[in-house]
Amino acid sequence: MEEERAATGAIERALTVFLAGAECPFTCSFCDLWRWTIDGPTPRGALPKQLGRALEGLRGSLPERLKLYNASNFFDHRAVPIDDLPRIAELAAPFQAVTVESHASMIGPDVLAFQNLLSGKLEVAIGLETIHPVAMAHLNKRLDLARFDRAADFLGAHDIGLRVFVLLGLPYVPAEEGVEWTVRTVEYAAARGAARITVIPVRGGNGELERLQALGDFVPPTLAQLERALEQCLPIRSAVITADVWDIERLPACETCRAKRVVRIQSMNHSPSPKSPPQVPCSACA
Repeated sequence: MEEERAATGAIERALTVFLAGAECPFTCSFCDLWRWTIDGPTPRGALPKQLGRALEGLRGSLPERLKLYNASNFFDHRAVPIDDLPRIAELAAPFQAVTVESHASMIGPDVLAFQNLLSGKLEVAIGLETIHPVAMAHLNKRLDLARFDRAADFLGAHDIGLRVFVLLGLPYVPAEEGVEWTVRTVEYAAARGAARITVIPVRGGNGELERLQALGDFVPPTLAQLERALEQCLPIRSAVITADVWDIERLPACETCRAKRVVRIQSMNHSPSPKSPPQVPCSACA
């Protein structure tokens, strides 16, 4: 269960359910989600059963939003059997909004079919990751800006919300340019209709990133860089821009001011103010 800022400035409650199913066909160099998938296609009926069990445990008033993440692409029939969509939509009926995640290349008629099954508003999350030309070519994501633009236009034309994931600290982006390229990518996504944009620091652990780090092609991003990237995005008012704080304790940081910087990031996540909270003074970082 999470709290996140809505476009109105209000704090919205969201329930994220992680569904186990087939592995994503895109083997992005930064991704470790394959660890939470199964061998072979997702069996029919498995996802509705998982979702039903997750919702059984809810107590009290329901959150406004349901986020369904399956470590793959929601509109990949191998990962989410099309016959399961009506039951998934039925289980999602009590929620005002539903968010699913998909590669931009899979945005099309299947999205509209699922939208028509839902009683709440649909939002699709797409990983743009970066507009840095070298990094984008090396990510193995098989995504170019034209394809992302077509997906964004399609969602906008059908009144479907667009959430975008942007990465900080990507391989092949010099560390001193990491924040700049993250902010530029956020600006790009906002200009193409993204209503929500999440900045996610790249985290090691999948083996490939460790290999690239040994070669000097990847430098793990720091907590200070995440703080600075989010702060520089505050003037962008057309979208809600937040930093992903999951596993934030893994980010390299000064232990003297780490806790205060995390609080400052969370404050910027929850506040609609175009001004950042006061910066954290730290003699150890001076």
